[in-house]
Amino acid sequence: MNELIKQLVEQAIRHQLIQPEDAVYARNRLLALLGEAAYTDPGTVDTASIPDILDAMIEQQIAAGQLAARLDEKERLAAELMDVFVDRPSTITSTFRRLYAESPQQATDYFYQLSQANNYIQTKRIAKNIQYQADTVYGEIDITINLSKPEKDPREIAAARTEIVDSTYPTCLLCVENVGYAGRINHPARANHRIVPLSLEGEAWALQYSPYVYYNEHSIILSQTHRDMVIDRQAFARLLDFVAQFPHYFAGSNADLPIVGGSILTHDHYQGGRYEFAMDRAQALHQFVLPDHPDVTGETLHWPLTVVRLSSSDASALLDAADEVYQTWLTYEDAEHEIIAATDGIRHNTVTPIARMRGERFELDLVLRNNRTSAEHPDGIFHTHADIHHIKRENIGLIEVMGLAVLPARLLSELKEVEQFITGTSQVASSHQAWAEELKATYAGQDVSDYVRQAVAAKFVRGLEDCGVFKQTEHGQAGLGRFLETVSRQVAGDRR
Repeated sequence: MNELIKQLVEQAIRHQLIQPEDAVYARNRLLALLGEAAYTDPGTVDTASIPDILDAMIEQQIAAGQLAARLDEKERLAAELMDVFVDRPSTITSTFRRLYAESPQQATDYFYQLSQANNYIQTKRIAKNIQYQADTVYGEIDITINLSKPEKDPREIAAARTEIVDSTYPTCLLCVENVGYAGRINHPARANHRIVPLSLEGEAWALQYSPYVYYNEHSIILSQTHRDMVIDRQAFARLLDFVAQFPHYFAGSNADLPIVGGSILTHDHYQGGRYEFAMDRAQALHQFVLPDHPDVTGETLHWPLTVVRLSSSDASALLDAADEVYQTWLTYEDAEHEIIAATDGIRHNTVTPIARMRGERFELDLVLRNNRTSAEHPDGIFHTHADIHHIKRENIGLIEVMGLAVLPARLLSELKEVEQFITGTSQVASSHQAWAEELKATYAGQDVSDYVRQAVAAKFVRGLEDCGVFKQTEHGQAGLGRFLETVSRQVAGDRR
């Protein structure tokens, strides 16, 4: 263990988590956490990565009978060990603000690098993800098969049944109370977790990074108050405020309704980062004018979902225009396109908003969403339809809307079976059978892995098209045109 302790301390110094003068203190804290009473310098050691060192320490603890071989216990110890090297929140906030005064990008670079070095961002697990790009009729999109989030250990599931955990603290996974929290059987370890406080539209918010980043600098922007997520004018204002403060980042929100929303609707939060998605590059189809807002440019996009893009150098004018589009959409109905605004008082219309800066101009995309279900489509009329579910059944949230598919881990083995079926006679899962037979019928001897990967991308795009309320057809675009005419009439009516 002494050798591993020395490696971890040296790596912490190398990553500037601590200074050389902190080495003895850090070593002694590690000894205490690992139940070791003495230390002998092992001399020169080979240095592995921090995640590999932590894994080796944990395995030694399990072998010595000092740690249960459960995922929650292993993650708890790893977080506690790394917390030895992480500054207190006040120090991190002070450093972030000092760097921000020089450059917003310097500030986020510091915080992102810290969140990777302290093992809060699970770089080793993220490296297992399958990632590739694929050409489609909408441009090059990103595909990820998510292998980074570990499945629960059966021993952990068994323990959860017998351990009584009567706690509602922290209230949820996004609450600020997670900073430094040790974790428990039904709540992840967060001892090495830090946030940076922000002010958005005069409210207390915070910035953190996702432990399992799906793209560069994948960040979470969260309210310091635990409250339900709501899409409204204030949400648009906060998104625009964020990108004004961090112009090198985008900021967006999942929709605020089930089916078309994200996985956490009970805590007000957004996502951001430093990445260009396929939707950012989407071709503009038509321009439109909002009579009351001559300084705002409106466009529709060639994209599988229905996107209204607004831009202006004046954030206030853009906010007014966006709210008018949104308020019109909230009650808009078009039976011809199966769009009903509400059923028995339950709202169906909402948007997925995304804000960014393009040079000196603010840009806000409003992706029109509707969460109605029907007998034919019980999972959602504007959700991926049943023929896509063998590839993607989960909600189409903000990240997927922008053109990055986050696909389930099961596909790693299932797609291998599909490849073998195409080139041989092996069987495939019944859920993939019809699709695999279609692929086999059109296979022309090319690299089978590339062929299947491209087919997965095509399926994902088909699923996105299912989510579009106005399809990329002449009929669908005519319907979108009628909606935008309604927005313009509404604006003119308000002016009168």
